[in-house]
Amino acid sequence: MTEHQEAVAPAWHGDVHAGVAAWLGQAGPPPDFAVAGDDRVAPATTPPPDDVEALGPEADHEAVARKILLDALTGAARSRKELADKLAKKDVPAGIATQLLDRFEEVGLVDDAAFARAWIASRQPGKGLASRALAQELRRKGIDDEVAREALDEIDPDDEREVARRLVQRKLRSMKALAPEVATRRLVGMLARKGHSPGVAYAVVREEIGALDDDSDLI
Repeated sequence: MTEHQEAVAPAWHGDVHAGVAAWLGQAGPPPDFAVAGDDRVAPATTPPPDDVEALGPEADHEAVARKILLDALTGAARSRKELADKLAKKDVPAGIATQLLDRFEEVGLVDDAAFARAWIASRQPGKGLASRALAQELRRKGIDDEVAREALDEIDPDDEREVARRLVQRKLRSMKALAPEVATRRLVGMLARKGHSPGVAYAVVREEIGALDDDSDLI
């Protein structure tokens, strides 16, 4: 792609994969959206990229950095910090890295707010994580606390409680032989590790153990 073509690249506000494909001038539909760390795997549509080192010493820093970013975004959506760390590991000068990351943000290929929402949508139902645990993960991904808070505020408390309930129901299947107090302690500890508050954890566990006892009485 020529410098002129890059300069007129339109802003992209849709799927990250489609944006990368548009940037590279590729045709065809994008693969399923995936977030770095998600259990789902996006189908491969292109062969693995060549090692950046193969570009040779004559390649300028900006061209190398641009290839690193596009390769990273082709595989999964990533936060700006993750991309900055990748560039730093490849010894891309800080000034060039900042300039390129700013440009990628302008065209919508790097969007921490969208990344945070997608991460939550994947990790909350998939791993049963509550807001507190999700906030910690987003902070490790380099997402600004205010950006993370706005995304976390979109979580419905009822949905979070239902996530906790499903976790307890699955775990209870292997705890039927345990005394209620032992099962309660283990289940509450599990929910605490997932970021659920003590109040929610104890309430959900009591309800589910009580429902299990009621079912046993009917047998």
